[in-house]
Amino acid sequence: MTEQNQQAFREQVRGWIAENFPPALKGLPLGYEAQPAADIAADVELWRQRLAEQGWGAPTWPREYGGAGLSQPEARVIGEELRAAGAVNPIPAMAGMGVTMVGPTVLEYGTEQQKQKHLPGIASGEVRWCLGLSEPNAGSDLASLATRAVDDGDWFVLNGQKIWTSGADISQWCGALVRTDPQAKKRDGISFVMLPMDQAGVDTKPIRLIAGASPFCETFFTDARAEKSDLLGELNDGWSVVKRLLQHERQSQTSARGAQTAAQPLQEMAKSYVGVDANGALADSDLRSRLATHLMDAHAHGLTISRITAEAKGNPQVSAAASILKNSATHVAQTKSELTLEIMGSQGLGWEGQQFTEDELSSVREWLSGKAISIYGGSFEVQYNIISKNILGLPETTQKG
Repeated sequence: MTEQNQQAFREQVRGWIAENFPPALKGLPLGYEAQPAADIAADVELWRQRLAEQGWGAPTWPREYGGAGLSQPEARVIGEELRAAGAVNPIPAMAGMGVTMVGPTVLEYGTEQQKQKHLPGIASGEVRWCLGLSEPNAGSDLASLATRAVDDGDWFVLNGQKIWTSGADISQWCGALVRTDPQAKKRDGISFVMLPMDQAGVDTKPIRLIAGASPFCETFFTDARAEKSDLLGELNDGWSVVKRLLQHERQSQTSARGAQTAAQPLQEMAKSYVGVDANGALADSDLRSRLATHLMDAHAHGLTISRITAEAKGNPQVSAAASILKNSATHVAQTKSELTLEIMGSQGLGWEGQQFTEDELSSVREWLSGKAISIYGGSFEVQYNIISKNILGLPETTQKG
């Protein structure tokens, strides 16, 4: 897309947002709760419908599956203009793991019937998905999973337990990794099935974490049923499917988020809490040095994403490079959270009470929940193993397969 065409597209997007975005939703973090507040629920639903009609819930997906058929650069323009208008696209969050993980994997591995059945509901935000991957005894070594799926004619019957199933208690569908051939080598006897959550054989139990509210659940399958037509990929080749799905997950986690979500830049917030010297510089020289290092790391991370995108001519392929960006994003986000609480001092230790601002209270919770970033989606150490083997070409030191 030429610069002139991009500018024309940007103006078109900006005009559409100005005409269609409900002003009452400006600046609100939409889509992260099961139900929006009553006073904005109608506006949230109207905004979701309008975005879905545009295909902007998953703008790069083909139109026939609910997307807009746009390029990555065009999708990036949409995101930039939404942020500039104080507008949040709630559909990716409403779809749970659908837009970022399940949908892209179905696009690659799914049959035409599966694409028509599942993708439009994800792209519109009407169907929320969770993923049944980790188990109590199968975390980083996911291939040790024990949940079984037994052939029963046109169905698979599932029995077992999953854990850390994000949003399982509010999801309509689940993509589950299950063992379909217990006699095969552990990575060869696994399949990926899709099943509805609203059935008697599925039970969920929310897990409360140190940060308070949590999206995580335990999920129990007791003679749960999945149609064979909802087997994604080949029977007993689910390991190939889930490896690709996890690459998509890492790709979605490459933005360096962190505590202090207010619009004020971290360096300006530091000046207001810590104070400045006679030259207007941050008074604490050691903190000033570490803050500068963090800002350089964050900028370098953003430039690396831009370089990868540019080298791929705007359409980067999901690959092992996502592991590099995932670890880089984790480092930047966790460092930002640590610095934020240090800058706030005693005001960064609050849990409740009128003596703390909303930003201060949210920063504490985000600092605590952010500890999980280096674990979920494949731990820091797992990413380094992927980098060493698939990018640097170093010998396998864990296990084959």
